Amino acid sequence: MSEDIEIIDAHHHFWDLNKNYYPFLSDKIDPDFFLGNYKSIRKNYLPVDYIKDIKSHNVIGTVHCEAEWDRQDQVGETKWLENVSKKNKFPNAIVGHAWFHKNNAEAVIAEQASFDIVKGIRSKPSVKFSRNSLQYIKDGSMQDEKWRSGLKLLEKYNLNYDLRVPCWHLKEAVEIVRLIPNTKVIINHAGFPWDRSKEGMDFWRKGIRLISLEPNTFIKLSEFGVNGQDWNYAENANIIYELIDLFSPKRCMFASNFPVSKLKVTFNDLFNNYKKIVEKFSIDEKKALFSKTAIKTYNIKHKLLNKQ
Repeated sequence: MSEDIEIIDAHHHFWDLNKNYYPFLSDKIDPDFFLGNYKSIRKNYLPVDYIKDIKSHNVIGTVHCEAEWDRQDQVGETKWLENVSKKNKFPNAIVGHAWFHKNNAEAVIAEQASFDIVKGIRSKPSVKFSRNSLQYIKDGSMQDEKWRSGLKLLEKYNLNYDLRVPCWHLKEAVEIVRLIPNTKVIINHAGFPWDRSKEGMDFWRKGIRLISLEPNTFIKLSEFGVNGQDWNYAENANIIYELIDLFSPKRCMFASNFPVSKLKVTFNDLFNNYKKIVEKFSIDEKKALFSKTAIKTYNIKHKLLNKQ
């Protein structure tokens, strides 16, 4: 069963550097990138590449998350991806981008929502560079009232919110989750348990436990890579077990974060690891983790891939 289980990849990216502008891929390399040197992924990653990566697994659909396309053209990525989807039958849901604190926030959100395939928005708030950093830019942060006003617009347009913040902002994020109780909030990448020391994991644990108590939160079991070390099966399995225990399979979804995760693991190894980690779970729990939760959370109705 686990070998053929249907998969909705709940988080991945495409980019075409020949046609479109992505600052972090096209400009100078960011020395602070969370996985370290990412030179190897600064090249096109398109459906033909993704299909090669997933060939050993029964991926029936995907959710594309905004990939930091040129912020001067926030809806441009959605227009491009809609055509990609029509041609390839995936992605089957899109999480677009909008700056919540900008004057044109509602106009952008409304335009994103006009695409039937768009199911949510990811807008990364301003954050501290590190857990102990004293520098904090309020403009565009979760404490910015204008940012919060933009966030609240998502309910009006029936869109989810994909939340991507470092673990030192999880406790703060509980505040904004409570501002939008009728909006699904999907925490990206397991809440980033980057610091694998006992102290670091305890700190992550406090934040993730708090936010898991909010009934409108969901979590992507994805991007377990850590700068400076290989993909660690034992550590990542324990994190996954803890998250499933906190959120339940009905609020958890496996995802690849490809091609970014390629820096640490192949797609085949990643999903084989996921399958092994939950091999003793019930069939219904596995179905929820690998596809059902993502389908329900992102209200996926677009025709799914048929690989038979």
